Amino acid sequence: MRRSSRSLLVLAAAALLTWVTAGTATAEYPVDYNFFAGIAPELTNRGGSLPGANDPGCVPSAAHPNPVVLLHGTGGGGQTNWGVYAPLLANEGYCVYSLTYGAYPLPWPVSAIGGMRPIEQSAAEVAAFVDRVLADTGAARVDFVAHSQGNIVGNYYIKRLGGADKVDKLVGIATPWLGTNLLAVGDIAAYSRALGPGPAFDAVSSSLCQACGQMFAGSAFLAALNADGVYSPQVTYTNIVTTLDEIVVPYSSGAVPGPNATSIVVQDGCAQDYSEHMAIAGSPRAAGHVLNALDPARRAPVPCEFVPPFTG
Repeated sequence: MRRSSRSLLVLAAAALLTWVTAGTATAEYPVDYNFFAGIAPELTNRGGSLPGANDPGCVPSAAHPNPVVLLHGTGGGGQTNWGVYAPLLANEGYCVYSLTYGAYPLPWPVSAIGGMRPIEQSAAEVAAFVDRVLADTGAARVDFVAHSQGNIVGNYYIKRLGGADKVDKLVGIATPWLGTNLLAVGDIAAYSRALGPGPAFDAVSSSLCQACGQMFAGSAFLAALNADGVYSPQVTYTNIVTTLDEIVVPYSSGAVPGPNATSIVVQDGCAQDYSEHMAIAGSPRAAGHVLNALDPARRAPVPCEFVPPFTG
Protein backbone atom coordinates (compact mmCIF):
# COMPACT_ATOMS: atom_id res chain seq x y z
CA MET A 1 0.00 0.00 0.00
CA ARG A 2 2.85 2.36 0.83
CA ARG A 3 4.55 1.48 -2.42
CA SER A 4 1.34 2.13 -4.27
CA SER A 5 0.93 5.48 -2.51
CA ARG A 6 4.47 6.44 -3.30
CA SER A 7 4.01 5.44 -6.92
CA LEU A 8 0.90 7.56 -7.14
CA LEU A 9 2.76 10.50 -5.63
CA VAL A 10 5.63 10.06 -8.10
CA LEU A 11 3.21 9.85 -10.99
CA ALA A 12 1.32 12.91 -9.77
CA ALA A 13 4.55 14.87 -9.38
CA ALA A 14 5.70 13.83 -12.83
CA ALA A 15 2.36 14.83 -14.30
CA LEU A 16 2.51 18.19 -12.57
CA LEU A 17 6.05 18.79 -13.83
CA THR A 18 5.00 17.83 -17.34
CA TRP A 19 2.01 20.19 -17.17
CA VAL A 20 4.14 23.09 -15.90
CA THR A 21 6.86 22.47 -18.50
CA ALA A 22 4.33 22.14 -21.30
CA GLY A 23 2.55 25.28 -20.12
CA THR A 24 5.80 27.19 -20.21
CA ALA A 25 6.77 25.88 -23.64
CA THR A 26 3.42 26.69 -25.21
CA ALA A 27 2.70 29.91 -23.35
CA GLU A 28 0.82 32.25 -25.65
CA TYR A 29 0.81 35.99 -25.83
CA PRO A 30 -2.63 37.60 -25.98
CA VAL A 31 -3.54 38.93 -29.42
CA ASP A 32 -5.83 41.94 -29.67
CA TYR A 33 -6.99 42.39 -33.26
CA ASN A 34 -6.87 46.15 -33.16
CA PHE A 35 -4.51 48.34 -35.18
CA PHE A 36 -3.93 50.51 -32.11
CA ALA A 37 -3.02 47.60 -29.82
CA GLY A 38 0.66 48.59 -29.85
CA ILE A 39 0.17 52.11 -28.52
CA ALA A 40 -0.32 51.21 -24.85
CA PRO A 41 2.91 49.17 -24.77
CA GLU A 42 4.81 52.13 -26.23
CA LEU A 43 3.38 54.43 -23.59
CA THR A 44 4.35 52.11 -20.76
CA ASN A 45 7.65 50.88 -22.23
CA ARG A 46 9.11 53.74 -24.22
CA GLY A 47 11.23 52.56 -27.12
CA GLY A 48 10.89 48.96 -25.95
CA SER A 49 9.71 45.78 -27.63
CA LEU A 50 6.31 44.16 -27.82
CA PRO A 51 5.68 40.81 -26.11
CA GLY A 52 7.13 38.13 -28.38
CA ALA A 53 9.43 40.47 -30.32
CA ASN A 54 13.20 40.90 -30.27
CA ASP A 55 13.85 37.90 -28.03
CA PRO A 56 17.68 37.62 -27.91
CA GLY A 57 17.46 33.92 -27.15
CA CYS A 58 15.07 32.97 -29.97
CA VAL A 59 16.31 30.10 -32.13
CA PRO A 60 14.49 29.61 -35.45
CA SER A 61 12.78 26.23 -35.70
CA ALA A 62 12.96 23.77 -38.56
CA ALA A 63 9.32 24.57 -39.29
CA HIS A 64 9.99 28.33 -39.43
CA PRO A 65 13.69 28.80 -40.25
CA ASN A 66 13.36 32.42 -41.38
CA PRO A 67 13.12 35.10 -38.69
CA VAL A 68 10.33 37.59 -39.46
CA VAL A 69 11.21 41.30 -39.50
CA LEU A 70 8.27 43.70 -39.18
CA LEU A 71 8.50 46.95 -41.18
CA HIS A 72 6.13 49.71 -40.08
CA GLY A 73 4.43 52.43 -42.07
CA THR A 74 4.61 56.23 -42.06
CA GLY A 75 4.35 57.54 -38.51
CA GLY A 76 4.51 54.03 -37.10
CA GLY A 77 7.11 52.35 -34.96
CA GLY A 78 8.44 49.03 -33.75
CA GLN A 79 5.67 48.80 -31.15
CA THR A 80 2.87 51.10 -32.29
CA ASN A 81 2.38 49.44 -35.70
CA TRP A 82 2.63 45.81 -34.64
CA GLY A 83 0.41 45.21 -31.60
CA VAL A 84 -1.30 42.38 -33.48
CA TYR A 85 1.56 40.78 -35.39
CA ALA A 86 4.37 40.52 -32.84
CA PRO A 87 2.41 38.31 -30.42
CA LEU A 88 0.55 36.50 -33.21
CA LEU A 89 3.72 35.43 -35.02
CA ALA A 90 5.50 34.54 -31.78
CA ASN A 91 2.56 32.30 -30.89
CA GLU A 92 2.95 30.60 -34.27
CA GLY A 93 6.56 29.74 -33.44
CA TYR A 94 8.38 32.45 -35.41
CA CYS A 95 11.34 34.46 -34.19
CA VAL A 96 9.95 37.98 -34.55
CA TYR A 97 11.87 41.24 -34.76
CA SER A 98 10.81 44.85 -35.13
CA LEU A 99 12.49 48.23 -35.14
CA THR A 100 11.64 51.90 -35.54
CA TYR A 101 13.43 53.51 -38.49
CA GLY A 102 13.27 56.90 -40.13
CA ALA A 103 12.54 58.77 -36.89
CA TYR A 104 14.03 62.18 -36.17
CA PRO A 105 16.82 62.06 -33.55
CA LEU A 106 14.78 63.84 -30.89
CA PRO A 107 13.52 62.76 -27.44
CA TRP A 108 10.49 60.53 -27.01
CA PRO A 109 7.73 60.65 -28.19
CA VAL A 110 9.17 62.02 -31.45
CA SER A 111 11.69 59.17 -31.47
CA ALA A 112 8.78 56.71 -31.62
CA ILE A 113 7.35 58.26 -34.81
CA GLY A 114 9.12 56.46 -37.62
CA GLY A 115 9.04 56.61 -41.39
CA MET A 116 9.55 60.37 -41.51
CA ARG A 117 13.04 60.67 -43.00
CA PRO A 118 14.06 59.75 -46.58
CA ILE A 119 13.36 56.15 -47.50
CA GLU A 120 16.99 55.58 -48.47
CA GLN A 121 18.04 56.33 -44.90
CA SER A 122 15.34 54.11 -43.43
CA ALA A 123 16.38 51.26 -45.72
CA ALA A 124 19.97 51.59 -44.54
CA GLU A 125 18.75 51.23 -40.94
CA VAL A 126 16.81 48.12 -41.94
CA ALA A 127 19.92 46.71 -43.65
CA ALA A 128 21.96 47.01 -40.46
CA PHE A 129 19.11 45.52 -38.42
CA VAL A 130 18.74 42.50 -40.73
CA ASP A 131 22.46 41.81 -40.48
CA ARG A 132 22.17 41.76 -36.69
CA VAL A 133 19.17 39.43 -36.81
CA LEU A 134 20.97 37.01 -39.11
CA ALA A 135 24.09 37.10 -36.96
CA ASP A 136 22.12 36.54 -33.75
CA THR A 137 19.95 33.71 -35.07
CA GLY A 138 22.34 32.01 -37.49
CA ALA A 139 19.60 32.10 -40.14
CA ALA A 140 20.44 32.44 -43.83
CA ARG A 141 17.53 34.71 -44.75
CA VAL A 142 14.67 36.62 -43.19
CA ASP A 143 11.08 37.24 -44.22
CA PHE A 144 9.54 40.71 -44.16
CA VAL A 145 6.00 41.55 -43.08
CA ALA A 146 5.48 45.18 -44.02
CA HIS A 147 2.72 47.75 -43.75
CA SER A 148 2.33 50.74 -46.07
CA GLN A 149 5.64 52.64 -46.41
CA GLY A 150 7.41 49.65 -44.87
CA ASN A 151 6.94 47.84 -48.19
CA ILE A 152 8.83 50.54 -50.08
CA VAL A 153 11.56 50.67 -47.43
CA GLY A 154 11.91 46.89 -47.55
CA ASN A 155 11.92 46.78 -51.34
CA TYR A 156 14.54 49.54 -51.58
CA TYR A 157 16.74 47.46 -49.28
CA ILE A 158 16.10 44.36 -51.41
CA LYS A 159 16.69 46.01 -54.78
CA ARG A 160 19.28 48.68 -54.06
CA LEU A 161 21.18 47.68 -50.90
CA GLY A 162 21.91 44.02 -51.56
CA GLY A 163 18.99 42.64 -49.59
CA ALA A 164 17.80 40.22 -52.28
CA ASP A 165 20.28 37.61 -51.02
CA LYS A 166 19.04 38.00 -47.44
CA VAL A 167 15.24 38.17 -47.87
CA ASP A 168 13.14 35.17 -48.87
CA LYS A 169 9.59 36.56 -48.76
CA LEU A 170 8.04 40.01 -48.51
CA VAL A 171 4.45 39.86 -47.29
CA GLY A 172 3.02 43.31 -47.82
CA ILE A 173 -0.05 44.87 -46.21
CA ALA A 174 -1.56 47.95 -47.94
CA THR A 175 1.27 47.99 -50.47
CA PRO A 176 1.87 51.30 -52.31
CA TRP A 177 4.16 50.02 -55.10
CA LEU A 178 3.14 52.65 -57.65
CA GLY A 179 2.64 55.38 -55.07
CA THR A 180 -0.49 57.23 -54.16
CA ASN A 181 -2.61 59.85 -55.85
CA LEU A 182 -4.44 60.68 -52.61
CA LEU A 183 -6.23 64.03 -53.00
CA ALA A 184 -4.59 64.16 -56.44
CA VAL A 185 -1.17 64.83 -54.86
CA GLY A 186 0.54 62.84 -57.59
CA ASP A 187 -1.21 64.84 -60.31
CA ILE A 188 -0.47 68.13 -58.53
CA ALA A 189 3.20 67.23 -58.13
CA ALA A 190 3.48 66.27 -61.80
CA TYR A 191 1.72 69.48 -62.84
CA SER A 192 4.07 71.54 -60.65
CA ARG A 193 7.10 69.87 -62.17
CA ALA A 194 5.78 70.56 -65.66
CA LEU A 195 5.23 74.24 -64.87
CA GLY A 196 8.57 74.71 -63.14
CA PRO A 197 7.90 75.09 -59.37
CA GLY A 198 8.19 71.34 -58.77
CA PRO A 199 11.17 71.61 -56.36
CA ALA A 200 9.29 74.17 -54.23
CA PHE A 201 6.22 71.92 -54.09
CA ASP A 202 8.36 68.93 -53.12
CA ALA A 203 10.09 70.94 -50.39
CA VAL A 204 6.81 72.10 -48.85
CA SER A 205 5.17 68.68 -49.07
CA SER A 206 8.19 67.03 -47.45
CA SER A 207 8.84 69.63 -44.74
CA LEU A 208 7.77 67.29 -41.91
CA CYS A 209 7.62 63.90 -43.59
CA GLN A 210 10.54 63.62 -45.97
CA ALA A 211 9.44 60.17 -47.10
CA CYS A 212 5.90 61.22 -47.98
CA GLY A 213 6.75 63.07 -51.18
CA GLN A 214 8.78 60.07 -52.32
CA MET A 215 5.59 58.00 -52.34
CA PHE A 216 3.53 60.31 -54.53
CA ALA A 217 2.53 58.60 -57.76
CA GLY A 218 5.01 59.59 -60.44
CA SER A 219 7.74 60.72 -58.04
CA ALA A 220 11.34 60.60 -59.20
CA PHE A 221 12.12 58.23 -56.33
CA LEU A 222 9.51 55.65 -57.36
CA ALA A 223 10.39 56.03 -61.05
CA ALA A 224 14.00 55.14 -60.25
CA LEU A 225 13.09 52.31 -57.86
CA ASN A 226 10.67 50.73 -60.34
CA ALA A 227 12.76 51.33 -63.46
CA ASP A 228 13.77 47.65 -63.50
CA GLY A 229 10.33 46.43 -62.49
CA VAL A 230 8.56 46.56 -59.16
CA TYR A 231 9.76 43.19 -57.90
CA SER A 232 13.12 41.54 -57.39
CA PRO A 233 13.16 38.14 -59.11
CA GLN A 234 14.93 36.63 -56.07
CA VAL A 235 12.13 37.35 -53.58
CA THR A 236 8.56 36.03 -53.32
CA TYR A 237 5.99 38.79 -52.82
CA THR A 238 2.45 38.68 -51.43
CA ASN A 239 0.36 41.85 -51.61
CA ILE A 240 -2.61 42.07 -49.24
CA VAL A 241 -4.75 45.09 -50.14
CA THR A 242 -8.16 46.59 -49.47
CA THR A 243 -10.57 48.25 -51.88
CA LEU A 244 -11.36 50.76 -49.11
CA ASP A 245 -7.80 52.08 -48.80
CA GLU A 246 -8.05 55.84 -48.37
CA ILE A 247 -4.27 56.41 -48.35
CA VAL A 248 -3.04 54.23 -51.23
CA VAL A 249 -5.15 55.65 -54.05
CA PRO A 250 -6.01 53.80 -56.19
CA TYR A 251 -5.71 50.61 -54.12
CA SER A 252 -4.65 48.74 -57.28
CA SER A 253 -1.30 50.54 -56.93
CA GLY A 254 -0.50 47.77 -54.47
CA ALA A 255 -1.59 44.86 -56.66
CA VAL A 256 0.92 45.07 -59.51
CA PRO A 257 1.08 41.73 -61.40
CA GLY A 258 4.34 39.81 -61.44
CA PRO A 259 5.53 36.22 -61.94
CA ASN A 260 6.71 36.03 -58.32
CA ALA A 261 3.89 38.11 -56.82
CA THR A 262 0.45 37.16 -55.52
CA SER A 263 -2.14 39.83 -54.82
CA ILE A 264 -5.03 39.33 -52.39
CA VAL A 265 -7.96 41.72 -51.85
CA VAL A 266 -9.39 41.18 -48.36
CA GLN A 267 -12.94 41.96 -49.52
CA ASP A 268 -12.88 39.17 -52.13
CA GLY A 269 -15.28 36.61 -50.68
CA CYS A 270 -15.83 38.67 -47.54
CA ALA A 271 -17.81 41.86 -47.97
CA GLN A 272 -18.00 42.30 -44.17
CA ASP A 273 -14.33 43.23 -43.95
CA TYR A 274 -14.38 47.02 -43.93
CA SER A 275 -10.63 47.33 -43.46
CA GLU A 276 -9.12 50.51 -44.80
CA HIS A 277 -5.46 51.57 -44.67
CA MET A 278 -5.04 51.23 -40.90
CA ALA A 279 -7.56 48.53 -40.03
CA ILE A 280 -6.08 46.10 -42.52
CA ALA A 281 -3.09 45.81 -40.17
CA GLY A 282 -5.53 44.78 -37.44
CA SER A 283 -7.84 42.56 -39.49
CA PRO A 284 -8.01 38.85 -38.55
CA ARG A 285 -8.69 38.08 -42.22
CA ALA A 286 -5.55 39.88 -43.39
CA ALA A 287 -3.59 38.18 -40.60
CA GLY A 288 -4.76 34.78 -41.83
CA HIS A 289 -3.49 35.60 -45.31
CA VAL A 290 -0.16 36.75 -43.83
CA LEU A 291 0.29 33.45 -41.96
CA ASN A 292 -0.47 31.46 -45.11
CA ALA A 293 1.95 33.54 -47.17
CA LEU A 294 4.77 33.05 -44.66
CA ASP A 295 4.13 29.30 -44.60
CA PRO A 296 2.62 28.21 -47.94
CA ALA A 297 2.28 24.63 -46.69
CA ARG A 298 -0.10 25.85 -43.98
CA ARG A 299 -3.03 26.63 -46.32
CA ALA A 300 -5.40 27.26 -43.42
CA PRO A 301 -8.81 28.83 -44.14
CA VAL A 302 -8.88 32.55 -43.37
CA PRO A 303 -11.70 33.97 -41.25
CA CYS A 304 -14.46 36.12 -42.65
CA GLU A 305 -16.10 38.31 -40.06
CA PHE A 306 -17.14 41.91 -39.57
CA VAL A 307 -14.06 44.11 -39.39
CA PRO A 308 -14.68 47.80 -38.59
CA PRO A 309 -12.68 50.53 -40.30
CA PHE A 310 -9.73 52.23 -38.59
CA THR A 311 -9.23 49.70 -35.81
CA GLY A 312 -9.60 46.25 -37.37
